Amino acid sequence: MHKILVSRCLLGHRVRYDGGASGPFDVLQQWIDEGRVVPLCPEVAGGLPTPRAAAEIPGGQGSEVLDGLTSVITVEGQDVSAEFLNGAHQALALVRQHGICIAVLKANSPSCGNRQTYDGTFSGVKVSGEGVTAALLKRHGVLVFSELELAEAGQALATLN
Repeated sequence: MHKILVSRCLLGHRVRYDGGASGPFDVLQQWIDEGRVVPLCPEVAGGLPTPRAAAEIPGGQGSEVLDGLTSVITVEGQDVSAEFLNGAHQALALVRQHGICIAVLKANSPSCGNRQTYDGTFSGVKVSGEGVTAALLKRHGVLVFSELELAEAGQALATLN
């Protein structure tokens, strides 16, 4: 049975930066019941507390953080790139350990956003880009979806079975 990496906040775990959760969602509960879900919050796994200061990537490109070209900065001005990178590499380790090729990660997150992230100005502006974890997983061939694309994730899963 194929496993799926899922952001813990989407499973109802209160691990978001603001101490909240974003789920759960019915299809994710079905996958939990089937034993498919491998949960992870890359930011918490990387060493950040809950709650924590909001963080964004200047320019919104997680791939640039992976390449050492930019940093993840909190609204307070603290560089938290090391924690974001640590969490991303823990996600990749789980992907390898469980043979995962599909992930469902939190939309717009500086870790998990798969299509858009915030632009680093803390003004609510989104740009095309991906979070640090999403970028690393994509580099390693994982199909990354958000909670806005659960139907698409389900279709991708069906093609694996």
